[in-house]
Amino acid sequence: MTWGEGRRSIDHVVIVGGGTAGWMTAAGLISMLGATGLKVTLIESEAIGIVGVGEATLPHIKHFNDTIGVNEAEFMAATSATFKLGIEFVDWARKGDSYIHPFGEFGLANEGVGFHHYWRKFHGHGEAGSLFDYSLPVIACREGKFQPPSEDPRSVLSTYRYAYQFDALKYAPFMRKLAETRGVKRLEGKVTKVSQDSESGDITAVTLDDGHEVTGDLFVDCTGFFGLLTEQTLATGYEDWSEWLPCDRAVAVPCESAGPLLPYTRATADSAGWRWRIPLQHRTGNGHVYSSGFTSDGAAHDSLVDNLEGAALSDPRILRFTTGKRRKLWNKNCVAIGLSGGFLEPLESTSIYLIQEGITKLLELFPAHDGCDTERREYNRRMDLEFERIRDFLVLHYHATERDDSAFWDHMRTMTPPDSLRDKMDLFAAHGRVATYDHGLFLVPSWIAVLIGQRRIPAKYDPRVDLVEEAHMRQHLGGLRQHMQRAVSGMSEHNVYIAQHGMQGQVV
Repeated sequence: MTWGEGRRSIDHVVIVGGGTAGWMTAAGLISMLGATGLKVTLIESEAIGIVGVGEATLPHIKHFNDTIGVNEAEFMAATSATFKLGIEFVDWARKGDSYIHPFGEFGLANEGVGFHHYWRKFHGHGEAGSLFDYSLPVIACREGKFQPPSEDPRSVLSTYRYAYQFDALKYAPFMRKLAETRGVKRLEGKVTKVSQDSESGDITAVTLDDGHEVTGDLFVDCTGFFGLLTEQTLATGYEDWSEWLPCDRAVAVPCESAGPLLPYTRATADSAGWRWRIPLQHRTGNGHVYSSGFTSDGAAHDSLVDNLEGAALSDPRILRFTTGKRRKLWNKNCVAIGLSGGFLEPLESTSIYLIQEGITKLLELFPAHDGCDTERREYNRRMDLEFERIRDFLVLHYHATERDDSAFWDHMRTMTPPDSLRDKMDLFAAHGRVATYDHGLFLVPSWIAVLIGQRRIPAKYDPRVDLVEEAHMRQHLGGLRQHMQRAVSGMSEHNVYIAQHGMQGQVV
């Protein structure tokens, strides 16, 4: 059947670009659809580098790895990975402040009322202590402890999840090996020509620099910011969100490790952005995300280097980006996954999550034939929600601040946030309620962590809290803190757990 004469079955997916996005996509497609006869080809050039700074992840990556049959110990050894129970935020509301956004619950709900409402009542009395004392993963982070969650829902050790911190330059080769073993064909070369159907505008083939033409039914653009297929060919367009997220550059450098191997990522606010610290088995990843409108490249470089915990292992490199997303993540017969689809700064480790969601939603909506308007519209609708809700959550970190010590923070504190974020903040400020939704990444505990962590204490709490006897609640609060502390004391040291379970990579 030729293009334009009728419906054509989707039998061959061509992925243009490798790196984390390309090889995760290849591994996901071949693992889940390879048995149907789907052919997957990936084209990449060794001469084209990869960004490779997405080293911190969210708990969803474990589900992705488990789904496609990745052995955790092998994966961690191959990528020099560590475990991650949360993200520490330093100096965000005020200089000297620190809190941890945990991958888990705060306390225990009672009669359908969230725990933070009970905490709010007794916090007002000066009796409850910190909300973060009621989070098991926060306590474990502070003490450098780790063990997998319990499968017993009655145990406090079941109230959290975990993610990974790994060497991004090792993760793509790991996924490549898995994908090729399962049948993905890799072609080396640069794409020099993209051919389109004259009627539909769909991509029909790409031509490599050696003249080899590769035809396909569905194309996935994993070419990074350049967007070879989605933008350079299909002119999809880009939604610029720098109005709310003005950071547009990052400088990154690895350094030698120093101190204990902690199970969390750190984000420290700086005068015109923030710095990350990601502990791996063999080194520490570092970077500084900043706004070029409020500081210079040289000043950002110096701030990063001056705060390294050990000797730098390479020269710092600068990345430039514009926060936002393509107007359509799936345009015609091309799906943009990874940086080609959009970029939201790595403040909450969402880059690999968005790759994973792009793959997952593509699998859920994978079309049988071309001309798949219904699937394409639904894919774009759901990915738009993902991007917009993550955008709002990131903006919250910057806007919910009391800092006025630099032009950058004064701007972020006084700016007008997206209406969707403003409504959510107002709802919480009034009665401690968080608007929930069926789809989207960050659920109620995450919003509570950042809002309370950045001193946004609600004016009131759920009135049903007053139906519970105060003496009983005081006893419950004290007992819960002690119970969590005892549970953490029985956990392994983070580095010891990695060593004992054969997850150590080669030290370099």
